[in-house]
Amino acid sequence: MQIAPNSQDRLYRELARTLIGELRDGLYPIGTRMPAERELALRFDVSRPVIREALIALEVQGYIEVRIGSGAHVVALPGQDSNPRFDVSAMEVAEARLFFEPESAALAASQITDGELEELAELVDAIEVENATVGGSHRADRAFHTAIARSTRNNAILETIERLWEQRERSAESALLDAKVRAVDVRPIVEHHAAILEALRARDPLAARTAMQRHLTVALEGLLIASEERAVAEVRRNLRATRERTAHLKA
Repeated sequence: MQIAPNSQDRLYRELARTLIGELRDGLYPIGTRMPAERELALRFDVSRPVIREALIALEVQGYIEVRIGSGAHVVALPGQDSNPRFDVSAMEVAEARLFFEPESAALAASQITDGELEELAELVDAIEVENATVGGSHRADRAFHTAIARSTRNNAILETIERLWEQRERSAESALLDAKVRAVDVRPIVEHHAAILEALRARDPLAARTAMQRHLTVALEGLLIASEERAVAEVRRNLRATRERTAHLKA
């Protein structure tokens, strides 16, 4: 069975509607485990990231609960007249940021002041503190990226970047995946932010663009990893090893 995307919608939403219809029809009773991602991907001929987005949409609407290590379990069924609603997904926000923010960094490299560079340096330190705080927020991370946008001296760019961060924080789908990201200990990489800062200090647009692209590409991959059950243990091991190496270098 192949899911054809609506010309006005994303593929994962079409898949989510199909799965909701199957829940409504009783294909997956309450308490049962839904098929694994791989099975669904083969059945619907879509990629596993599309499957993950669709399952997150179902989880946000309260139909399933995705449990690390045991998959998606049905906890409620939609009514016959239920009309699914979708927020902006975390993937959509991440893709948009990857499109806009590298160019924002490139422009900022030619406009940024020494005072703004000092502000960014303080925010890099603040990100490290947030990372070390249990249940920490991403306020410093957001401030870092919006400060770069502000230093472009282009209000349209600043408003665009601020709007993307607002969508990330207000969207229930995005908030759920962000919580999953933190649950597997995937957090903003301080070294990436430091590399962006150094490129801006050098007033090098190409280096700033490249550093921001690298950072946001890894962030997007982190979203995929966080929703991949089998990768959780490996992610934790890799992050622990990275932190141990970093601590050794600082010693």
